[in-house]
Amino acid sequence: MRPMILVHGAWHGSWCWAPVTPHLAARGIPSIPIDLAGHGLNGKPPAARSARPFDPAALATEPSPVAAVGVRVAAEALVDGIRLAGNGEPCVVVAHSLGGVIATAAAELAPELFAHLVYLTAYAPVTASVGQLASEYHTFDRVLVADPVVVGALRLDPTNPLFRDEIRELFYGDVDVPAAEAAIALLGNDAPAQFAAEKVMVTRDRFGAVPHSYIVCVKDNAIPEPLQRRLVQDIDAVSVTATGVITLDSSHSAFLSRPEELAQVLADAEQGGGSWSR
Repeated sequence: MRPMILVHGAWHGSWCWAPVTPHLAARGIPSIPIDLAGHGLNGKPPAARSARPFDPAALATEPSPVAAVGVRVAAEALVDGIRLAGNGEPCVVVAHSLGGVIATAAAELAPELFAHLVYLTAYAPVTASVGQLASEYHTFDRVLVADPVVVGALRLDPTNPLFRDEIRELFYGDVDVPAAEAAIALLGNDAPAQFAAEKVMVTRDRFGAVPHSYIVCVKDNAIPEPLQRRLVQDIDAVSVTATGVITLDSSHSAFLSRPEELAQVLADAEQGGGSWSR
């Protein structure tokens, strides 16, 4: 069986899928979490993060080491990863949050490598950029510690106690506090600003022909449910078939709060989405 490819969101890395992969394996599904370009082992923190004495003004102005990473570069890297993992055959790809931007662009580049694209409370910026879509909700922008135009990144300071409660509320609202604290400690500082600034151009006969589904997380404080529902409509408008939709009673990070339930939902998608509906 070809592996399921797991794509994280902004500031996260392949580590965030660790609670889910054993449950997928128990269902006979091998899985490979990847680090997006500019993230995890493919990222680099700003020097001000570890400078001592710490200078918050420096963190707010230092240009990001990942500022040059654009959607196209990240999508091409994802395509290469899917091709390698699946030995050139199509795989199920699961994308979370801002990772949906890169998965969407990758599906347009190489639709033949996508057996199924599952969005987990993820952005699909096919009608507008993430920045435009999120502007009316003012969610993640309130935890940024720098102007994305100045530093070239969406920059967090997860170690700052002034922001920890807000970050936990946004991303890990129903996650046990110790697990949420551990996740916050693993967050990166920078996500390339271009990921949120670019609208992804897609076509009906490439991206739109890829089988796709959307997992709506109804307790999500980072991408509120109404925005998730709008994204489903946007995907439908450029797709050959309607988006299969299922809901989870979860916050933004179902991979931490409901890993076994999420694994079962993904197993259903692997088998053709039997219980999924509008």
